[in-house]
Amino acid sequence: MMTERKWCSRPQFTSTCREHVQELGENDYDSGFRNSSDMPETITGRDAARFPIIASCTLFGLYLFFKVFSQEYINLLLSVYFFGLGVLALSHTMSPLMSRIFPESFPNKQYQLLFTQGSGESKEEIVNYEFDTKNLVCLVISSVVGVWYLLKKHWIANNLFGLAFALNGVELLHLNNVSTGCILLGGLFVYDVFWVFGTNVMVTVAKSFEAPIKLVFPQDLLEKGLGASNFAMLGLGDIVIPGIFIALLLRFDVSLKKNSRTYFYSSFLAYIFGLGLTIFVMHTFKHAQPALLYLVPACVGFPVIVALIKGELTEMFRYEETPPEDEAAKEESSESEKKDQ
Repeated sequence: MMTERKWCSRPQFTSTCREHVQELGENDYDSGFRNSSDMPETITGRDAARFPIIASCTLFGLYLFFKVFSQEYINLLLSVYFFGLGVLALSHTMSPLMSRIFPESFPNKQYQLLFTQGSGESKEEIVNYEFDTKNLVCLVISSVVGVWYLLKKHWIANNLFGLAFALNGVELLHLNNVSTGCILLGGLFVYDVFWVFGTNVMVTVAKSFEAPIKLVFPQDLLEKGLGASNFAMLGLGDIVIPGIFIALLLRFDVSLKKNSRTYFYSSFLAYIFGLGLTIFVMHTFKHAQPALLYLVPACVGFPVIVALIKGELTEMFRYEETPPEDEAAKEESSESEKKDQ
């Protein structure tokens, strides 16, 4: 019997250095850091179909790594790697909050970090970040959390980094339509069930992998306080993957222009229901559970039922977003056509 019960914890490596955030239906807010070349990554149907295969190869590769090489040295390298990523992700996540906390009288200076390659007409921007004093404060606070994580591997520091990775993942990954979302969720549903129930690979990697790619929940918190050592775990993939689907439904709500968030709230409540069901089954059968086994039917089924009731099912599946770069290309072509006329 496993001493640590886990909800599928998969390695989900997401970049954390994209900086433009927009709240749909609300005012724009800015994290302060800006990169001129950064745009959200749009997942297409082909990407969604290949994702479970790539994830399976990555998972099995990590499993072999832990079997062949020393777990201690692998986790040391991973700790340093995730320290850097975690500091950047947490700093980016904290920036909007800090912008509201600091008074307007706070001396806020602007900075720019620019790296280029080549010279003259062939000069190309590699990195172009703009930031300010408030962002530097966030960076210092995040670095303190990072050092705490490196030295102690405390579950609170782990969860702070994990939440930051999850929020950045939902921000940076976009689905272009509901069909793509269903393909992605369906593929990962099979992936999750197979690797948790069919083999010991997922659980072995989750137990060996010392990195903030999962949220941990102390089960002996009341007994041992902050020094708790018996944890249940939730992989970040079980947050990010349903999260980008729920975010898509929020944008669909906005596109309807009905001043309601019906599909967002229904899918969000479905996620809570699916997660609660995962916890219930895990405690009942005393066995690790693939969270997507319960989350996928809930997050897809609830909005579909709502769409059927409202008579908007066809409209929901026809909804499709155009990537920002495609919109820019269309605008440029239309402007050139106007000039030619």
